[in-house]
Amino acid sequence: MAITPPTVRIWWKEPIAKVELIWIVIAFIWGLVMFFMMIYWHGAGQQNLSNEAYKTTPEQYAAKANAVVEAHKVRDEAGYPVVHPPAGSDVYLIARLWQWWPILELEKGQTYRVHMSSMDWQHGFSLQPTNINISVHPGYDMVVTMTPDQAGEFGIVCNEFCGIGHHMMIGKIYVVE
Repeated sequence: MAITPPTVRIWWKEPIAKVELIWIVIAFIWGLVMFFMMIYWHGAGQQNLSNEAYKTTPEQYAAKANAVVEAHKVRDEAGYPVVHPPAGSDVYLIARLWQWWPILELEKGQTYRVHMSSMDWQHGFSLQPTNINISVHPGYDMVVTMTPDQAGEFGIVCNEFCGIGHHMMIGKIYVVE
């Protein structure tokens, strides 16, 4: 509520000042520029991962993940299996309260199809320190094609609030030469 009411109560019939019209046009043009830049950068900027999603059930997905772990486990680390799959293969990562399972060990310069699914709630896959962010939904197998270009240890952080242990939901991906 204003302190003093406007002198003309039907304000939308008033003419628009030239300065206001200029700012409206500038804002509209800028909005169009940003819209088309998003489309351009998706293809040319190579910053957004093109991914696939398939319907699944937690039981089906867990069976596939367990089969890959059994076939390609190289060691244990803090109670988690470390999996080193062959280059070009499909690898499976399970998100569940409050962990990422298993730990992946990938080879630098090799391409992998990384599958992700949640066993319970929606989680977020954020690969640190790179800028890869993906929503991981229960009932869906999210597939991302990755080619690591630098060796090192990368942290996986859940970036979707998933409950009281959310802040402890971290995982690892090792990239070896």
